[in-house]
Amino acid sequence: MSVLFGLLWPLERFNTVILAIGKLIAVTALAVMVALILGQVFFRYVLNDAPNWTEEGARFGMLWMAGLMAPLAFRMGGFVSIDMLERALPRVVSGLLTLLLLMIALWVLVVAWERGLNNHVDTLSGRGCSSSLRWPFGIEIGKCGNKFQNNYQYASLWVGVNLLILVNVELILRQVIKLVGQGDRLKPLGADDFAGAE
Repeated sequence: MSVLFGLLWPLERFNTVILAIGKLIAVTALAVMVALILGQVFFRYVLNDAPNWTEEGARFGMLWMAGLMAPLAFRMGGFVSIDMLERALPRVVSGLLTLLLLMIALWVLVVAWERGLNNHVDTLSGRGCSSSLRWPFGIEIGKCGNKFQNNYQYASLWVGVNLLILVNVELILRQVIKLVGQGDRLKPLGADDFAGAE
């Protein structure tokens, strides 16, 4: 049992810190996204001259917000789920079903990481350059010069899946500990973990 807690506690602390930082970044990305969309509406309908980079900038913020908030939502139980069967089953059977579903989710995430994102993140990005999103002050970086590379946007998928895998492993360890009757020693996952990120 001490081995399980020895694996869980460092992972739990790591996830708490990383997800709190991710939440700050995601909230900032959301604020930038909303500001860009409102700015685009203002420029288009009031001044009749919308800048062409605001849509792509808003998409950049949306992708990073989703990539960083999905692991936090998963850890906090914020994904949509149907739990009627889980509630109707006896505690041990329900716990085993939850463990099975977490193992299936881990398998899907590992397949997504290995086959999709890890090997093809450049393919997802089109290995291209942004059509309108440019570095400020004419700065030139990499093969695209003063334009953003698309993989800066789509790296959010890779980061999100990696964080989801870490959270999934933590949830599996927590579930095994609950199944062996030591769940009362677990710290609840709640909003208190992220109070500093608000």
